[in-house]
Amino acid sequence: EVQLVESGGGLVQAGGSLNLSCAASGFTFDDYAIGWFRQAPGKEREGVSCISSIDGSTYYADSVKGRFTISSDNAKNTVYLQMNSLKPEDTAVYYCSADSDPIHTIAVVTTSLRNYDMDYWGKGTLVTVSS
Repeated sequence: EVQLVESGGGLVQAGGSLNLSCAASGFTFDDYAIGWFRQAPGKEREGVSCISSIDGSTYYADSVKGRFTISSDNAKNTVYLQMNSLKPEDTAVYYCSADSDPIHTIAVVTTSLRNYDMDYWGKGTLVTVSS
């Protein structure tokens, strides 16, 4: 059974940090690009960051560049999203995804492409940033 399980969300004050985890199982981890997405109440889902299955390159949405860092521990089949200097506008449910097409994932994170048809999704973890 394929599973993506996010954890690490919570309530934090503006300027604070959180480290999200996405634990994957049930598929060949190395063959999939892993992405982080978020959806705030009343807003469309948006790409945050991803790590390519081609060469491990990392990509970020402009809104989080310089503040968020994505990393992967392939031995643990886990991807992390270190979030620093959090802002109230970062408040959202954060989801991780896995897709066999890394170009698709990269495009959704870094461009205006709005095709969220990824192979697998987690159920999300809530991040709330208070002002």
